[in-house]
Amino acid sequence: MTDIVQNNALSTGFRTINRHPVLRWLQWIIGFPIHLVAFLFFLIKGNNKTYQELLQGKELNILQSELGKTLRLRYEKQYDNKQAYFNRTIDEKERETYVQAELNKRLTKLAEEELAQAGIEKVSYADYFDQLLHRKGFVVASFIPGILVYAFYFIYQQAFIRFVVERLFMTLFVILSVIVVVFTILYISPSDPAANILGEAATPDQRIAFNHQYGLDQPYLVQLWHSITGIFTFDLGNSFVGNEAIITSISNRLPVTLTLAIGSLLLAVAIAVPVGMISAAKMNSIWDYSFMFLALIGLSIPSFWQGLILILTFAIQLDWLPSTYSPHDAMSLIMPIVVLGTGLAATIARMTRSSILEVMHDDYMVTAKAKGLNGREMFIQHALRNAWIPILTVIGLQFGVMLGGAAVTEKVFNISGLGSYIVDKQFIPDTPAILAGVVYIAIVISIVNLIVDLLYALLNPRIRSQMKSN
Repeated sequence: MTDIVQNNALSTGFRTINRHPVLRWLQWIIGFPIHLVAFLFFLIKGNNKTYQELLQGKELNILQSELGKTLRLRYEKQYDNKQAYFNRTIDEKERETYVQAELNKRLTKLAEEELAQAGIEKVSYADYFDQLLHRKGFVVASFIPGILVYAFYFIYQQAFIRFVVERLFMTLFVILSVIVVVFTILYISPSDPAANILGEAATPDQRIAFNHQYGLDQPYLVQLWHSITGIFTFDLGNSFVGNEAIITSISNRLPVTLTLAIGSLLLAVAIAVPVGMISAAKMNSIWDYSFMFLALIGLSIPSFWQGLILILTFAIQLDWLPSTYSPHDAMSLIMPIVVLGTGLAATIARMTRSSILEVMHDDYMVTAKAKGLNGREMFIQHALRNAWIPILTVIGLQFGVMLGGAAVTEKVFNISGLGSYIVDKQFIPDTPAILAGVVYIAIVISIVNLIVDLLYALLNPRIRSQMKSN
């Protein structure tokens, strides 16, 4: 039973892929060894030879019948009328060629229709290969050379697995695009790292030696390839200033930035979602106006100003919290997390309110109310559950904004994070350090967006139903 299910799964995946032109060619490339063998068998053992013989026999029968004679006379008359219209002389050889060509096309069509009515159809290679996928012996014998294409078929017949794999490839494409774009911008930048680092007193030979040491004298494509392979192999080389290993610097700074961003995200969600729910439940009340007014203030306050006010109040005047970050003091993260979480909480609260209010007016909510559900059950079990999709979208997007905008907060609180690292390096410009920092932030953002997409499919039944129907 298991073998039959697997074979049917492979067949389903093959038929699904075969409907898409790009995927059809891709599976030919991936499974070229087994497709080559299968195509040879198709040419040798396929029933196309028998079909052609039957087709030719039908064509001959029609040609010798009264219908064939009628068709010949019709095409001869067509040729004669055409020549008479243009005042041309009838050429018997040309006339026979024209009649024979028209006859062949008409006879082939009539013969194919008769064979189709008799249940005899021409088998294409796709149909033949589909039949092979139902044979256990063929699948077992070709499993090793065809393991990649079989995995491809199996993935594409599972809706959720296909969704995950497609998102993974999209994430990889985004990361590669970020590498190319960021590297190209840095490459065409008019700044000269050798002149900036060595100073104006450096001789031309020293600048040439510097460019040669760091590979800056190589062609664009060579440098781009080294950057791409370095990003994915974690071999980023050394920075221009200090000759420090870039991967070491990033591995020391990225956890701090992630801790700051994740802490801010958790704080924002813990505050914003209840606030948005209360505002939606008590729409146009004093609670609603008060919370939305506070959210507007949270969106309007600059993070650096808020950070300075918190330092002045809680660090200098009250002496409750440290003014700068210390790796060994968890209390030093409270104020940076509050600063980053404030704007995010305001955005999530406003989105939660508007999303819930939009859902509350849908038809299924009216039906739930008509069935006798109380307000709390409708609000929590139905409204909030279906309103999560836009809320998750905002959370995912704002998380990326926090990673990119954490540099200001890190500077205010003297945090040695990845954001401040990139800001410091861009004034040199330290090309490999900037590229690595930006790309690894992009990788984190892409992973977060991937998780958000997967949560869409898990939380929303309509998306799962759409995936299956596609």
